[in-house]
Amino acid sequence: MSTNASTVESTSPYPSRKAARLARFLRNEAERADGDLYVKGKFIADDVDLSPKEIGALMVQLQRSDSALEIEKWSYTSATTWRVSTI
Repeated sequence: MSTNASTVESTSPYPSRKAARLARFLRNEAERADGDLYVKGKFIADDVDLSPKEIGALMVQLQRSDSALEIEKWSYTSATTWRVSTI
C-alpha cells in the first residue's frame, strides 16, 4: 500500500472503506427521504455491494463513528430494521 492511500484511510472518520460506502449511501437516501429513513440490510445489500450481515455489523460501527447520521436499531421482524436520519 502506498503512503498516500494509508494517509487517506487514516484521516477518514470511518473504520473501513465499506463503512464509508454504507454511510454515504445512507446519508444520500436519508436526505432524499427528507426525514427518517427505515432500512433493512437485506433490502439494501445489492445497492451497497455488501452482505446483510456486513451491513448489520457496520451499522453498529456507524452508530459510534458517524456524527452526521443518527442510527438507531428500530425493530426486528424477520430482519433488523434501522432508523436513519441526518443530523
